[in-house]
Amino acid sequence: MEERSLRVYGEKTFFSKITNTITKLLIPTKVGINGVLISIKRNNVLKTYESYENIDSISNEEKKENIRKKFDDAYALYLESIDKYIMDSIYKKVRNGSATEFEENALSRYYSIVHIKEKEYLEYKYRKQMYLLGLDYETVVSSKKPQLVEKYKTLYFTEMESLYKGLLKHFSIKLADNLTQANKEEIYNKIFEALEEYIENILPLKFEKEKDEKYKEIIDEYENYERFSVGKLDQNDNIEKNMLLLGLSRKLFTHSLPLIVAEQCYEKLLRDLRSLIVDTKIIKKQEKAYSLLIKLIEEYNIKLLSTKIYWDKPEMRDEYKIFWDKYKNIENLKNINNEEYIKQKQILFIKDELKKVLQNENKYYKIIQFYKAKLVELGVMKNLKNSYAIITGTFKKKTTNNTKILQSSVAEN
Repeated sequence: MEERSLRVYGEKTFFSKITNTITKLLIPTKVGINGVLISIKRNNVLKTYESYENIDSISNEEKKENIRKKFDDAYALYLESIDKYIMDSIYKKVRNGSATEFEENALSRYYSIVHIKEKEYLEYKYRKQMYLLGLDYETVVSSKKPQLVEKYKTLYFTEMESLYKGLLKHFSIKLADNLTQANKEEIYNKIFEALEEYIENILPLKFEKEKDEKYKEIIDEYENYERFSVGKLDQNDNIEKNMLLLGLSRKLFTHSLPLIVAEQCYEKLLRDLRSLIVDTKIIKKQEKAYSLLIKLIEEYNIKLLSTKIYWDKPEMRDEYKIFWDKYKNIENLKNINNEEYIKQKQILFIKDELKKVLQNENKYYKIIQFYKAKLVELGVMKNLKNSYAIITGTFKKKTTNNTKILQSSVAEN
């Protein structure tokens, strides 16, 4: 028709009716078919999961292996069906310009995950499974079928918990490689990102599923973290949020995020705070960053270093013991004289910090000046002014009798 330059009117002609009907039928049919296929695969994986969930109670190893294989196969086919739905349906809708904002974002996220496949295959493997499960979880919840939602939640929570643990373990192993500081910083940020995702999306399900008194402390810390889940955050807020994430990780991911990795993450936050303090020109913001530094040092010592068993050098352990004893003595002041307690705690922490940064004086000369100024403010150090005096006059060299005698004897010889 285009070749013959025929005019196509907007009226409901026979050809336009057929075209519109096909357009309306094709995509919804695809969605419908894919939806049915996903539903069948989902029901199959939920069925096999019931047996898989009780696998530990089975003594027969062969039977165990068969159940495990059945579940793994059903789970793989289920994820493949969701993947096919994205490619067959959402992709076509985005290309045709009929996709919703949610679908456009879903496809964008999908390709951002696929993009890392060649460089970081393991990360891609974990991320893609999380994405596909999360996509279908939204579908199941929106179906408003209580029985299905409840059954699916158990599978979803268990698999997502396992995937996040695997992802964090992967990042921990990568940190052991010979990486540049920039690459390490990238992994630290990925760890914080993964922890944030888990705490926002999966942890509430954990509280719902496992109603236990042992989670009371975690719930309190989670509620404290929730303050940072809304509104715009500045650099200080982001550091505090990451500090809270690390604190929660010590209870939730003891094995997936080993102590040595958590220690590196705390050190990263300390570096960030030191930079923030010296780069901030506004006194109020600088004091806010300093208050957070004191809080971070305390968290780092209580939640991590005090539980550390293996030290690289015995003298480092002995040095820390002295520090810890001083800290415990200062703690006794808390209920007696709170003002003195706060002061002494700051002195102890800043002196310890000063000892660390002085090992790299050229890099940390600005923060060293700040710490020394704080110790002067706290009355521990004195600020000696550089001064000089100019004296005018004639100066003569004094000679003693002994010198004169010595000179005459030398002359005689």
